[in-house]
Amino acid sequence: MSRVARLRLPLALLALAFCTGPVPGDVGGCGGSPRPLDPVAFFETKAELDCTRCIECRISSKACAVACSQPSETSFPRGCDPLEHDGVVCVRALEEASCEEYRSYLRDEAPVVPTECNFCPRRER
Repeated sequence: MSRVARLRLPLALLALAFCTGPVPGDVGGCGGSPRPLDPVAFFETKAELDCTRCIECRISSKACAVACSQPSETSFPRGCDPLEHDGVVCVRALEEASCEEYRSYLRDEAPVVPTECNFCPRRER
């Protein structure tokens, strides 16, 4: 076997390994059909997480009181149709937030909405 042939064989095997793998969509990524986010399940999950973080971070606000008593919402605003993936990203961002960040989310005056949870931002006119 010539030197060139010996170099081509490993390169061919390497190319084969990288070119025959799954592409996005083959493993349920972009190729899956989008599912709407269930508002009841989302708001229940978010309220539970908010209440837990209120206790852990010692946050005292009206939003905490509501979160720890019952979900405040059961539907998204008209025309707002987030996908299940959006809800997963939002919950993950809330789980990773520091206590300081969470205080800004649940304060009584001018609460901040995390970018990942801002499914349907208000349009400025």
